Amino acid sequence: MNIIITGASRGIGKQLTLKLAGRGKHKIVIVSRNEEKLRSLCEEAEGSSDIIPISFDLSTGDYDALARDIRKHISEIHILINNAGTLINKKFGHLTAGDFDTMMNVNVKSAFLLSKELLPLFEPHSHIVNISSMGGYQGSIKFPGLSLYSASKGALAILSECMAEELKDHHISVNCLALGAARTEMLAEAFPGYEAPVSAEDMASYIADFALEGHKYYNGKILPLSLSTP
Repeated sequence: MNIIITGASRGIGKQLTLKLAGRGKHKIVIVSRNEEKLRSLCEEAEGSSDIIPISFDLSTGDYDALARDIRKHISEIHILINNAGTLINKKFGHLTAGDFDTMMNVNVKSAFLLSKELLPLFEPHSHIVNISSMGGYQGSIKFPGLSLYSASKGALAILSECMAEELKDHHISVNCLALGAARTEMLAEAFPGYEAPVSAEDMASYIADFALEGHKYYNGKILPLSLSTP
């Protein structure tokens, strides 16, 4: 299969790459702005998959150029995992317009632009998986400092439902996983000292299975994946 993973340089994205690289002979395009970490991940990955690193800033980059770069390596797509995300933990009254733009651009706009630019490449029965958060899951417990993060992840969830409806005629399934806390660098930076109950490796294992098989059972679903939510 041809697979694209954004936010692949660390955390769940990195572990997803490692998991999928060992599950068959895939061609995996990994996207992140950290070129050095992408190269290191290519060296770390084991298995028969072909790992293709592309350095790109999802918050400010030219998505048309990114799509052209991806087309140099693959002519069709079976799985896209919009995993990239950013988290700013800041009291509501201290948030800025720049904070708003950063979180919306990375957490929502990147998934919209990449999916749209690559739309002609998706094969029938392909699967787009958008990685949201329990913070953006309606009715879940909310936490101080995460208003914009939660709002951006909620927007991604609704975008996923709308994409699934519009892409039915293309036979593309779109689902959204609302993740609870996992032990990642991003969580540690936002919540120093907090010990999440699930490892990035275990979370990635579930997401890898879901990306490969979930479209056979779900479409347009927002599925919580959580033991707890910090």
